[in-house]
Amino acid sequence: MKKNSFITTTDYRLPVILLGLLIALTIVSCSLSYKFNGSSIDYSKIKTITIANFPNNAPLVYPPLASNFNDALQNIFAQRTKLRPVSRNGDLQIEGEITGYDLTPLAIQTSGIAGETRLTLTIKVHFTNTKDDKASFDTSFSASQTFASNLMLNQVQDQLLQVMIKELTEDIYNQTVAKW
Repeated sequence: MKKNSFITTTDYRLPVILLGLLIALTIVSCSLSYKFNGSSIDYSKIKTITIANFPNNAPLVYPPLASNFNDALQNIFAQRTKLRPVSRNGDLQIEGEITGYDLTPLAIQTSGIAGETRLTLTIKVHFTNTKDDKASFDTSFSASQTFASNLMLNQVQDQLLQVMIKELTEDIYNQTVAKW
């Protein structure tokens, strides 16, 4: 009886299974993760940070705003750095104020009524690096969120502020110690 010169499908199974396992193991073992929350702090020179409370000096005042912002700003530095918080004269000093909490009508419709409203939060920051004066700055940071005008501000305010405070504290962190 003459053997068939063609390879049967059973001859392919083992190499295909082995190749599949090899690819799967390679993918699993070579996964990489990157964190972009690092800082460029020289811990041999800079060891402490002072973060003053930011008062709410905006014309429109939402009472929990200042404490929520202050807590979030202190937390981001506590979680991402090894700096020791001190009440005065830190190697890094962050102070400022909430200068704006504004509502702006957007997307005016044919009826003359705004279809959306933008809430903008503005924070003025004075940063002092006592070890490198060139790194010090005074600047303002702003974040905005838009919501449908058929909603009342008090319905969406807390959610919008949570997003804006996170954005602003990230911006301040990046500008002061991450140097992005």
